[in-house]
Amino acid sequence: MSAAYQKALIYCRVSDVKQTTDGSGLQSQEYRCRQYAAERHYVVEQIFQDDVSGGGDFAKRPGMSALVHYIETQKHTNYVIIFDDLKRFARDTLFHLQLRKVISECNAQVECLNYTFDDSPEGRFMETIFAAQGELERKQIGRQTLQKTKARLEAGYHAFIAPVGYRYEKSKTQGKILTKDEPAASIITEMMLGFASGRFQTKQEAKCFLESVAEFPKAASGKIGNSQVDKILSNPLYAGYIEYKPWGVSLRKGQHEGLVDYEMFCMIQDRLAGRSHAPARKDLNQDFPLRGAVACECGNALTAAWSKSRSGKLHPYYVCQNRKCDYKGKSIRRDVLEDEFEDLLNKLAPSKPLIVTADKMFRKLWEHRATSQATSKAHLESQIGKLDKDIEQLLDRIVEAQSPTVMKAFEQRIEKLEKEKLLLAEKISQTGQSVRPFDEMYRTAMTFLKNPKKIWHLGGLAEKRAVLKLAFTDRLVWDRKGAYRTPQLSLPFKLLGDFFMHEIKMVPRGGIEPPTRGFSIPCSTPELPGLTGKLVP
Repeated sequence: MSAAYQKALIYCRVSDVKQTTDGSGLQSQEYRCRQYAAERHYVVEQIFQDDVSGGGDFAKRPGMSALVHYIETQKHTNYVIIFDDLKRFARDTLFHLQLRKVISECNAQVECLNYTFDDSPEGRFMETIFAAQGELERKQIGRQTLQKTKARLEAGYHAFIAPVGYRYEKSKTQGKILTKDEPAASIITEMMLGFASGRFQTKQEAKCFLESVAEFPKAASGKIGNSQVDKILSNPLYAGYIEYKPWGVSLRKGQHEGLVDYEMFCMIQDRLAGRSHAPARKDLNQDFPLRGAVACECGNALTAAWSKSRSGKLHPYYVCQNRKCDYKGKSIRRDVLEDEFEDLLNKLAPSKPLIVTADKMFRKLWEHRATSQATSKAHLESQIGKLDKDIEQLLDRIVEAQSPTVMKAFEQRIEKLEKEKLLLAEKISQTGQSVRPFDEMYRTAMTFLKNPKKIWHLGGLAEKRAVLKLAFTDRLVWDRKGAYRTPQLSLPFKLLGDFFMHEIKMVPRGGIEPPTRGFSIPCSTPELPGLTGKLVP
């Protein structure tokens, strides 16, 4: 084929997507290659582009793989493949030679703007030298990048893509640093605190909470990946700490602000490592907030559903589905069950004198905390000193140890002690902070204790489930006579007074048994003639 009708393919590559969005690397390469083709009267048939490095392996580049497939399916056409620089071809000696072989077998030839290919022995030798030089530069750049990134991690700076809830901001003295990205940051904080406190018993419940908040970033489907919640809960970054085990960067205080404190993060890890809980039921919805929280007399949790009458109307019911239960399939109207529950919440609210007493107790606690910070700080500092001595002793024993197994055990013990030191250091930093005002610290707790029914009425499904978990320690049991059996109350309500307090009465002086009829006996004391000896019941 003459040069005037020679068909050509152009290949352009940059090593990072950012160079595509923030720069013009691909456009400038394409422009130069088109100029080159026009000068030689080549007809450009297709353009292939890559915005990934591939680590030297051309098979990991989608654009190059597409180009190879294209010429393999059209071997009858002797294409000329044009690219800007030899380094765009393959920055690895082995893959460079493999790619040259694949292109040659497809009856295509390569032309470069900055390098002239020569198939002579000397030309092949020089081509190999240039390919090896490109590989050397790639590995040197990779090593420098790793060293700089690791050094930044060791200094307490996150050096990778900002996770959800954070974004990067440029600082004049610290470079790019993580800052909170609202409202996602506050939503994650609520989710993590809810998981630590037991508001969300499982990761599935935490996932449902994130999906229910419209402001939280999600996929196009409106869903969140199953692993995303686990990554958030187990990532120390959200507690203000940095750790990257693949590069040997141990846990350390970060230069960014955490969404929760480290003590709360440790509580979450304990929950994740602890016993498993039943997964959140997908059929819990606003229509039946008591589903799964109320049990039948047989002990089986009541389920719920809408029932359609002959007139076509839908009616809500709770029902027991236990096959061994005498009440299987016998439904309970939703309004009956839920109205009785609201009455139960009304009776649960402590009396005003007890609320006043609780308020005074909380104020005493607040005052005590404000005066005991200095003592707590001194105690925590002494604990850190003890840990430092323990770590120093273990380091001495590592030097003396000869068994790799023993040395590894000592290293694991030191790592555990270092984490304890971090926790104590955070407690010391918090101890030095001023105590928040009383109303700010206890407002939510007092509101809930005064009127749990109000929270139940005003809140959504998550708040209703929280009321159930915070007020009762076990499922409520529904008696078919039309009332709840005595529930198992949570500790706050136990301390603030007896259940159904306003219905409690003192035992009468005469006792609870029927009185015995009186009878008389003669008085054995003649000195007291006025007494008849009559016994009074």
